[in-house]
Amino acid sequence: MAIKKITIAGGGILGSQIAYQAAYCGYDVTIWLRNEESVKRTKAKIDNLRQIYDATINLMDTPEGKTKENWAIGIPSPDGFNKDECLLRSSRAHFGIKLVTDLASSVKDADLLIESITEDENAKINFYKKVADLLPEKTLIVTNSSTFLPSKFAKYTKRPSKFLSLHFANEIWKNNTAEIMAHDKTDNQFFIEIKKKKKTLRMLAIPVSKENPGYVVNSMLIPFLFSAVDLYVKGTSDFKSIDMAWKAATGMPEGPFEIIDKVSLTTAYIIAKKYEKIPSFLAPYNFKKICALLKKYIDEGKTGRDAGEGFYKYK
Repeated sequence: MAIKKITIAGGGILGSQIAYQAAYCGYDVTIWLRNEESVKRTKAKIDNLRQIYDATINLMDTPEGKTKENWAIGIPSPDGFNKDECLLRSSRAHFGIKLVTDLASSVKDADLLIESITEDENAKINFYKKVADLLPEKTLIVTNSSTFLPSKFAKYTKRPSKFLSLHFANEIWKNNTAEIMAHDKTDNQFFIEIKKKKKTLRMLAIPVSKENPGYVVNSMLIPFLFSAVDLYVKGTSDFKSIDMAWKAATGMPEGPFEIIDKVSLTTAYIIAKKYEKIPSFLAPYNFKKICALLKKYIDEGKTGRDAGEGFYKYK
């Protein structure tokens, strides 16, 4: 099937990034948002992404920009990198994305719906119940959930054969992975179709052949991040020293607390609350203290880089 019109449900950090990248790659993109206040917040994110893309494109046109650290894999076309063409694509994306609060009109002609609302089970279920009867028969649905399995929501979509997970990494223009995970009722033709479309979005498709909480990337990332926060809440070391130790010892560009700031403390808190209630291989970590620490920051408005402050200040 031809996918031309994409609707993103949710304009958070990843929702806005997915929308911008899809529009940058030539898709007709609509973002559905709950209210006008959400529209304002998302508009600011889209404006900021225009600045990021343009700055990245200009940098990529320099010798320094061609280094591994600065080259954004998701930006060049299959034919190569052309600065003027890329800047034009960014401009078209910036002005072409539609922000809509009416759910029915946002999905009325969608070929693909990407659900990227808050990482909350009930919120997602309620969304699928509302949207299921509004979608055209042709529409494929994917969830960008970072922790939930697609089988948990499939029946609420009323089209389980056309439903699967598609999880993007943060800063998708640079970290261009897209994990594709089906459930046992997903029709394989749609799994293949979504896998093909990742190329047109400049994404590296990572097939996940078996349902697994955390997919591939987060199954490795989550234990790493919470091991760092656990060291902090136990008083083993301060968060800046933990970040410094990780970067100095491994040569990695970011430490765990810098990564949490980028992902958002709110997302980290939601995941931590889940592990606080459910015994897992992460049980040795003190999730009660981890949740209390994250909640303190969140209550103070320090939700991460997007808010201007998390563990670190960005203003």
